Amino acid sequence: MLDTPEYELFLSGSSAKLLSREIATSMRGRAWEIEIYPFSFAEFLRHHGHKMPADPRQLTSRKATEMDHYFGEFLTIGGFPEAQGLNVADRRQLLQGYVDVLLLRDVIERHEVANPTALRWMVRRLLGSPAGLFSVTKFATDLKSQGIAAGRETLYELLGHMEDAFLLSAVPVATDSEKRRQVNPRKVYPADTGLIPVFDRSGKANTGHALETAVFIELQRRGAEVAYVKTPGGFEVDFLATYRDGTKDLIQVCASPDDPATLTREIRALEDAVPAFPKAGQLLLTLEFRLPFPEVPKPLRSLPAWQWMLEKP
Repeated sequence: MLDTPEYELFLSGSSAKLLSREIATSMRGRAWEIEIYPFSFAEFLRHHGHKMPADPRQLTSRKATEMDHYFGEFLTIGGFPEAQGLNVADRRQLLQGYVDVLLLRDVIERHEVANPTALRWMVRRLLGSPAGLFSVTKFATDLKSQGIAAGRETLYELLGHMEDAFLLSAVPVATDSEKRRQVNPRKVYPADTGLIPVFDRSGKANTGHALETAVFIELQRRGAEVAYVKTPGGFEVDFLATYRDGTKDLIQVCASPDDPATLTREIRALEDAVPAFPKAGQLLLTLEFRLPFPEVPKPLRSLPAWQWMLEKP
């Protein structure tokens, strides 16, 4: 059928049957993989019947305030279609069920995991600390202090299994050195912002981490290769995004730039990263639309994250 011009084949299914890397092998290299993500912000707006702005850069203050509100809902609810419209308790139960089934079917049963206790501890740690730095070595030490034996190689394997199952993504530091990439902690992001309140036990809103996670998922959706940057001055830039056409963006995510000290710190980190990536664009993405928007030095561009998401890439 593949060799017959009048047919087009679309294969859809669960990663419990075939991992993405196995699809190409099974299809003899003839497959073109398309990953389906939870709703983007634009899809979220359409699903809930909200009118899409024709040009997100040209909105009245009232319309921009509406976008702020909808975007806040998006960060809390997330993008899983079945979670839309549910109350908080039902939504959390649904998303907890997603994770439980994924761990049992796509990880424990598929890979015959011999240490499910370590796996569940790792899931709680990673999903409960979104956008945080994760060190396998330190986590192994923490497990040992709790009386749970798990070697580093096992933990690396478990992390890889969860990435293969699309539960989370681990982002490396930006470097040409494979050794430095291995020894530095990775930043870990859940597959959807709706998972954050299910596993976060801090009792805080965690808006900043949800915002950073949403930006990361949008970069994935745009096909970017993503890393984080440690600058020579010891600062951190949230994302270095390398797109398919070879262009790059340095992206800093800041929930609120109202505090002058916070804004100065975010700008300083970007400026410190520029010498290593002189051709990269510079973006400061914030949670809400504000007038007047804080002034930033050119060519840095500062705008609400929802505006960036609604602009055509």
